[in-house]
Amino acid sequence: MPDYSRAGIVETAQDMADAAGAAILPWFRTDIAATNKDQTGFDPVTEADRAAEKAMRAVLKEQRPEDAILGEEFGATEGTSGLTWVLDPIDGTRAFISGAASWGVLIGVTDANGPILGVIDQPYTRERWICGPDLARFDGPMGTRPLATRGTTHLQDATLFTTFPEVGTVEEGAAFHRVAGACRLTRYGLDCYAYGLLALGQIDLVIEAGLHAYDICGPAAVVAGAGGIVTDWQGGPAHEGGQVIAAATPALHAAALALLAGQG
Repeated sequence: MPDYSRAGIVETAQDMADAAGAAILPWFRTDIAATNKDQTGFDPVTEADRAAEKAMRAVLKEQRPEDAILGEEFGATEGTSGLTWVLDPIDGTRAFISGAASWGVLIGVTDANGPILGVIDQPYTRERWICGPDLARFDGPMGTRPLATRGTTHLQDATLFTTFPEVGTVEEGAAFHRVAGACRLTRYGLDCYAYGLLALGQIDLVIEAGLHAYDICGPAAVVAGAGGIVTDWQGGPAHEGGQVIAAATPALHAAALALLAGQG
């Protein structure tokens, strides 16, 4: 890994997560207004989303002004270092405005080869997943522990998560349900928190569609750092969004990919 990717990015990411949490928490479980960004559905954004991204951008402006930024709420800012910070200030805004604690702050760092650092932070529950150069750690109310996916290799033993029951298009939903039908347990609705559970060794698969780069860049780095595999549904890179599968083991990943493709 190039030296520039190691120079303070972990410390900066921690400071950014702290700043985002401080901006968000005063709004959580209040009567916060939400604006719909989707003319054909419901994609809410709140003042908490915008405040959190502004707080993270302020940290970057002070500590790493040469890096590029891609954020959900304020778009792209060019840089010169070769690194890009990919930010989702509140992944799971629907959960946030409902008072559920399954939302999180997502931070990813990419270079020319893909993600090199990822953070999933839940400031309300005081849980933080961080994976980067020589680091794969979970910090929570009960202490610190290393991250590691569990060793499940057969779909019939696996627990599968996704966010929306319909998953994506009709065809994508049908493909997902082929996998779900082969798994022991399927659960819905946890947004980024599902990837954190996968990295903790609590579940085995996350399958989603229609993602943006800011939805998956951070979680992909966290899962990979914990020993898991994250690709698109064809087995290629997934950090730019679209169809995503995250699996605990290579065997489980291969079995789920086959069913997504209509094989097996």
